[in-house]
Amino acid sequence: MAQTLPFKLANPDLFKDKSYVNGKWVEAKSGKKFDVYDPGNGQVWALCPNNAAEDVDAAVEAAHAAFQKYKLVNPRTRAQLLMKWDTLIRENKEDLAQILTHETGKPLAEARGEIDYAAGFTWWFSGEAERVRGTVSQPAQPGRRHVTVKQPIGVAAALVPWNFPIAMILRKCSAAFAAGCTIVVKPSPETPLSVLTLAYLAEKAGFEPGVFNVLTTALDNTPSLSEALCTHEHVKKVTFTGSTRVGKLVAKLCAEGLKKVTLELGGNSPFIIFDDANLEQAAEALMALKWRHAGQACITANRIYVQKGIYVKFTNLIAEKTAKLKIGHGAQDGTTLGSLTTPQSVDKAFSFVEDAKKNGGRVLTGGNKVKIDDGYFFEPTIILDAHEGLLVSKEEQFSPIAAFFAFESEEEVVKAANDTSMGLASYFFTKNIDRTWRLLENLEAGQIGMNTGNMSAAEIPFGGIKMSGYGKESGKDVAIEEYLITKTGVLSLEGHY
Repeated sequence: MAQTLPFKLANPDLFKDKSYVNGKWVEAKSGKKFDVYDPGNGQVWALCPNNAAEDVDAAVEAAHAAFQKYKLVNPRTRAQLLMKWDTLIRENKEDLAQILTHETGKPLAEARGEIDYAAGFTWWFSGEAERVRGTVSQPAQPGRRHVTVKQPIGVAAALVPWNFPIAMILRKCSAAFAAGCTIVVKPSPETPLSVLTLAYLAEKAGFEPGVFNVLTTALDNTPSLSEALCTHEHVKKVTFTGSTRVGKLVAKLCAEGLKKVTLELGGNSPFIIFDDANLEQAAEALMALKWRHAGQACITANRIYVQKGIYVKFTNLIAEKTAKLKIGHGAQDGTTLGSLTTPQSVDKAFSFVEDAKKNGGRVLTGGNKVKIDDGYFFEPTIILDAHEGLLVSKEEQFSPIAAFFAFESEEEVVKAANDTSMGLASYFFTKNIDRTWRLLENLEAGQIGMNTGNMSAAEIPFGGIKMSGYGKESGKDVAIEEYLITKTGVLSLEGHY
């Protein structure tokens, strides 16, 4: 029986609530399902199959069988499939945004923005499909030629988070499909439905059965199902986005099979404002970066460093702008700050605030849970006088908390910014060109925002250093390489050249 949705879709066929394996919509072998909650009101609005480790083999075998054909598909045909998928995603943007908002809690405007950003990957990698190149070289030894060819690595497994499910799927799958790989996706228990919609649109775009497979699962089965994927003999590549703690476990599992791995892990990103910065420019960038999806982004501003001469002026400016945010269900008109995605996130945010109060931090605004229906809401919170002893300094916040630190010198703030095991992103605002180059080279992060808080795009590499992971997603050449192997051929010629 079809489920009754709390919203209306222009194309009802888009809503899928079963797993997708080998071109078929299937239930878990156990027949069990799990609840999907709307974080904006705490209500169950959908059910999905609770797949377990026993369901993995069928999905991987389907992907492996499909790979034998898909790896031979002409690159231009792969590009055309991606472009058709891209077109369908854009045509169904409003319906996708509705599903995404009710899964994640983010405002509709942000959901639309995620889809626009995410579609950049299908567009970009459709072009990359035809630009995979090998090499021919003349070695030192006479009478030989060296040749390298690039080939798809095989079946990939994608383990994706709940905060940007459409963007994460398209970033991973587009690169895999462009390279000639097939894939099995395990979406987060919080956000399975948007991923299933993408699978439906991929089918409509013409991807053959088995190329794209989705196994939904609840939290209780996530570890065992993920392990089964990572250790399956036919899975040759694993891409994971999530916490550093879980990323380490994924790396260990994949090490046993010497599988190729991409890890995009946690962040603790510094956001630095110098006294020569354009404060309005910095404030607008911080507002967009910090409050987007209620702070639930790995590259959000986690520690905000403001030079002492402008500290009071800048924090007051942010407080003034923050007061204009409207909290509410993401689907309501005018909402600019939606709910957190899980109830645990609300409790964690509250613990950060209580820790700050006890240890010298000062709450300027916010700091409280918000009661709206049974949703998972927390006030946008500004903490002043933050220091390295607070939890908000040491841990990834993933909540609507802006913690402000004061600093005096460039040398001091660079040392503080780098004083973390993470290295995903860093941001700074200054009009000093010499300082700009120094900071670009001295800040320890895989991505540096220079007078901007928005630097993610399909055209540039995305990925961290240190405990924020390894490997790159998006960008020219590097991302598609994650799904390719390089094969070397040596040809011996008669005669000398």
